[in-house]
Amino acid sequence: MESERNSAGRASGPPGEGPEDTARDDPVARAILDLIETVPPGRSISPVAAARAFALTRARPGDPPDAWRRYLPAVRQQALHLARARRIAILRKGKPVDPHAPFKGVVRLARVESR
Repeated sequence: MESERNSAGRASGPPGEGPEDTARDDPVARAILDLIETVPPGRSISPVAAARAFALTRARPGDPPDAWRRYLPAVRQQALHLARARRIAILRKGKPVDPHAPFKGVVRLARVESR
């Protein structure tokens, strides 16, 4: 089955494809989720830590030490996607932010607290 293009020009998957599938398919989202699973409940990670962890999986000989920086925009984008799907929480000053509203500043990524 051929995928269709959405309004942004990106290929969209089958109609039943959800956030679970995206995390399974996207290596950046998988890296974020895997890293969050390594920290104790109530703790969080920085987007920089996720970018560094992902960069290690893509490292090539001769890469500069700060090669992880090129992955930071992808980490931020996937973090927003995962937060909108309620798979992770984005924290600002220790409090969850609305991933659908604009926000600025230093953020952390954490697992969603079950209530």
